[in-house]
Amino acid sequence: MHIIIVGCGRVGSALAEAGSRGGDDVVVIDTDAGSFRQLGAGFNGVTLRGTGCDEQQLREAGIERCDAFVAATDSDSVNMMAAEIASRIYQVPRVVVRLYDPGHERSLRVLGLDYVSDAALSVQAILGKLDAHTGAEVRAESA
Repeated sequence: MHIIIVGCGRVGSALAEAGSRGGDDVVVIDTDAGSFRQLGAGFNGVTLRGTGCDEQQLREAGIERCDAFVAATDSDSVNMMAAEIASRIYQVPRVVVRLYDPGHERSLRVLGLDYVSDAALSVQAILGKLDAHTGAEVRAESA
């Protein structure tokens, strides 16, 4: 599988390493070349410096044969733009956006983009820990 990951922070680098270990063809794009140091010695993919929104760079990354695209920068705006380009212009079959601000969920739903919310995952994890350790049932209010 050919995967492009935009953003090489904790999440992006972990995804890139996992894909690389699993035999996937992985390309990681980040504006900070220093962020590529987070990739382990076993990473055998390609790294490109850039925003992930530039079409020429996306073509260099292999967007035209891309099976999955993950936008995992620390900017919701960049993530949404990169994902929309991948989804609408290049029809990448699987596109996922990392979301920081839950206030942007509506925009992502309107755009038809799949997303993972850091806040929602954190709340789920904390509630799971509370439930497991106290025996009491704790429920999050649905949005």
